[in-house]
Order: sequence, then structure tokens, then C-alpha cells
Amino acid sequence: MTRAVLGFDTATAATAAAVLLPDGRVVEARDDPPAGTRPAHASRLLALIEEVLERAQLEWPDVGRLAVGIGPGGFTGLRIGIATARALAQSRDLALVGVGSLHALAAGAPAGDRAHVAAVLDARRGQVFAAVWQAGTLALEPSALDPDALAAQVGPATLAVGDGAVRFREVLEGAGASVPADDSPGHRILAAHVCRLGAAGEPAGRDELLPDYRREPDAKPPSQP
Repeated sequence: MTRAVLGFDTATAATAAAVLLPDGRVVEARDDPPAGTRPAHASRLLALIEEVLERAQLEWPDVGRLAVGIGPGGFTGLRIGIATARALAQSRDLALVGVGSLHALAAGAPAGDRAHVAAVLDARRGQVFAAVWQAGTLALEPSALDPDALAAQVGPATLAVGDGAVRFREVLEGAGASVPADDSPGHRILAAHVCRLGAAGEPAGRDELLPDYRREPDAKPPSQP
């Protein structure tokens, strides 16, 4: 890697951005809104990108690749993140890589527990977005499902991380999975992992980079008479 990788994720209420330097160092910034408040992706994302570049003492020509979390996750957040990534890739002539947000979440699990990981995001409507890795192999593709259905996919050796794991702790622990303390950093998607996965991923065309919604949006346009 001869130039830096800029990465960000807007799949959850948090807005996270980071830059991975050629020497392996990472500079990261994030906005975690208080519970019950609206996410600020639209107002914070570009500011966080400029912040990490400034803190890393980089200019845009120093960036060679852009990595963005593609979900699954919140519909509005994903649209903002991917639209921003497309625009930056076009205006700055950057290679563009989509990174699964659940994959980035799983990558943040404690090092000794990554063989059996369930990455779980709260999908609202009583559901979760989840993916499961067993022995390092993807055993459950990213899906929108009920917590009980996810519980059937985990076992005593599984570590469940993410805000969905916190919300449905009782169900998952009842199935034998372990869930870190609510304030564990392992429950957050870190843009550093988006950068690292993006550095190893295959670039995609701007028009080919699409959000991974996994279900229909909560709000739909009114039906026509």
C-alpha cells in the first residue's frame, strides 16, 4: 500500500471515519449521538472525513482508495454514506471498495474470540441484521431475521457483538452465546476495520456500489390511486 485508505461507515446511528496510513497507523474520528436523538450523518460525515485527514497530516492526493460500509443497516444512513462515497470517488479519482458493515463489526471482536462470532445490529421492528462466522467461515450470510431465529444459529462458543446483541442479550445468552458488557467497544463498528477490509477488497465501479438493505424500507411512498 503506497497511499492511504480512507474509510467510513454510516450503517448505525454512529458516524465513523478513519484513515489507514501506509505504515499501518490509523487515525479515527466518530460521532455517537445520545440515545433517543436522530443520527447526524448528513451534517457530520464530511466534517469527520476532513478531521481525520487533518489529524493524519494528509492531503487528498495522499489518499488512493476509499472504503465505505454498505450495510445492512439504517436506510437513510446507508444512502448518505454511499452517495458521499460515490461523489468523493468521482471527484477525487479514487478506487472505491464496498465493505460489509457486519464484517467490519465482527472484525472488532476481541482477538481471542473471533473464530465464532455473531455480528448483530438492531434492525428495529423486533428484528436484527446479523451474520455468523463459525471457525472463521461465514456460516450465516447477512440477513434480517427475528432474534429467536438467530439464537438457533449460535452456540456456547459464539461471541455476539453489536447493538442488536445488547438489545436481545437475554435471547442470545439463553442460546449459550456470550455478549460483552453493554459499554464494550466491541459493539461499535469501527471505521479502522472498514479501512483494513477495504484495503484488501476488490474495487467496484461507482454505479455498482449499492446499499445492502436486506429488507424493504420502513417508509414507503403512498400508493397511487
